[in-house]
Amino acid sequence: ISDTISFSPPTNLLRRGLKYNIVTMVKYLRMALVACISLAMRSPSGMLITALSVQRTNSARAASPFARSFGRSASSCSASAIKMSSTATAEDLQSKLEAAMEVTHPSYEVVNKDIVSEYGSYCTLYRHKQTGAELLSVATDDDNKVFGITFRTPPSDSTGVPHILEHSVLCGSKKYKTKDPFVRLLQGSLNTFLNAFTYPDRTCYVVASQNTKDFYNLINVYADAVYNPRAINDPSVHAQEGWHLELEKKEDPLVYKGVVFNEMKGVYSSPDSLLNRESSRCLYPDTTYGVDSGGDPNVIPDLSFEQFRDFHGKFYHPANSRIFFSGDDDVYSRLEIMDEYLKEFGESPESKPASKIEWQKKIYGEPRRERHPYPVGGGQPELHMTSVNWLLNDEPMTSLEELTWSILDHLLMGTPSSSLYKTVMESGLGNQITGGGLSDELLQATFSVGLKGVQPGQVDDVEKLVVDTLTKISEEGFTEDAIASSLNTIEFQMREFNTGGFPKGLAWMLGSMSQWIYDNSPTEALKFEKPLAELKEMIATSGSKVFQDLIKKYLLENTHRVTVEMVPSKTLEAEQLKDEEDRLAAIKATLSDEDLDDIIKSTIELKEKQAKEDT
Repeated sequence: ISDTISFSPPTNLLRRGLKYNIVTMVKYLRMALVACISLAMRSPSGMLITALSVQRTNSARAASPFARSFGRSASSCSASAIKMSSTATAEDLQSKLEAAMEVTHPSYEVVNKDIVSEYGSYCTLYRHKQTGAELLSVATDDDNKVFGITFRTPPSDSTGVPHILEHSVLCGSKKYKTKDPFVRLLQGSLNTFLNAFTYPDRTCYVVASQNTKDFYNLINVYADAVYNPRAINDPSVHAQEGWHLELEKKEDPLVYKGVVFNEMKGVYSSPDSLLNRESSRCLYPDTTYGVDSGGDPNVIPDLSFEQFRDFHGKFYHPANSRIFFSGDDDVYSRLEIMDEYLKEFGESPESKPASKIEWQKKIYGEPRRERHPYPVGGGQPELHMTSVNWLLNDEPMTSLEELTWSILDHLLMGTPSSSLYKTVMESGLGNQITGGGLSDELLQATFSVGLKGVQPGQVDDVEKLVVDTLTKISEEGFTEDAIASSLNTIEFQMREFNTGGFPKGLAWMLGSMSQWIYDNSPTEALKFEKPLAELKEMIATSGSKVFQDLIKKYLLENTHRVTVEMVPSKTLEAEQLKDEEDRLAAIKATLSDEDLDDIIKSTIELKEKQAKEDT
């Protein structure tokens, strides 16, 4: 595997906090592995996750030969290391975990301490004094240690700069000069997870290992990659991973090439991706979620190297980073290893405010409709796709509201027998559900449902069916058995915290980040006992009315609704290709012979770099 792959899970896979549906987290992580070899769809929220990922158990391989070991020997580890013998008691473990919360370091100040009893996690939030970087240290008895750095990276356009940068920072750094350290880590480390994700508003870099020395090696490579990448000083990385003009002979036509450019052309040829992109753009006309962090192939070539470099300088400063550790390793070593990188930077008080995610206000006085084309082949049936989409909130939801919505989503769309899913699917208006219901992995939640394979004359019927079904449910409610079943399902998933073969710390990190990235508490996002008890009490008192009122408030009385119809076009692909060829021909017409010689030279040099054996 040599290139990063774009994919997105179905809309409801990344629950806010991940506390309400751990099972979906497992499905999502498994999809990440599939994404290493194939492209999958973008979610109805427009979320793009781009990544190279690997997950495996320990092997007998040696640690990466180029990664620097960091940390202390077992004999010098402080009491903050959580090492338990087979005869250790529960009291011993609790004592060690509590001690880990008390660890201090001269380069950091302690912001907060918290215990997430639901998952046996003892947490300390630190702030690096010199840079302002925040670091969450989660002490557990889990030997599958997880580290991650997340930056808030909201794009202002669809050039795909966050996506291109995610690819590019893993192409060598100040300390690790190999041109493809990711592949080297795959070949020579003991990692149990190795990944990078690009969301619409943030970028995450994650590693995990059960071997402490290997774990710190991985951290060193990733930390140096994100803070000191070769890419910001070498335009050839931007050209390779993003886009460049390619020409081998003067008489040949110019062509666009680039890993992300080619990848996103594939994404934009997918009808599902186009439906999701248009739905997101319509729901968020005024904020960063209305543009494509993955990149629109028509816009990617507008990104200059200078803009690419400036984006890194603006958003990848430590002040804008959230650093995460979990597992049984030494807490002081965690702080020490990151201080080695952070102390190279000064303050940047403008970094964090500049990356703040703005709220999209509900501005539509009445529901809207839009029609857009999607490409179909000559032999394919000309069937339409349609999706009804709501922006649910333009102010923060409480933990209770989030949990209630998760239960409601399960009641409406969680299984083939769920009320809304079953009615829409069995209507005969289409052949497959699109839109997965609730999507709440970002600052604001959305709800989407629709159908593929719709006859042209029945598109309006789909929207009417969705609204009429929700109206009927809001009037008649759910049965006690249905409510109990959904509540029990979600509660079991929360308590079981079954992440399959994937690190629990990874689920913990993504869950905490869904609130932390918006300057909220990283630990409150994982606590469910209090809102669960409150919800049970509400249901005992009011029954189905709890959910009926939610449907009325957030869906039926909410006019910030957009119905998107995708119309098949057998000529769209040819038209887009012609537009690209015309654009490139116009560019070539403005170039001198000397300019063309430079492009030919750059083409040869880039191919030689790509073919050169890594050292």
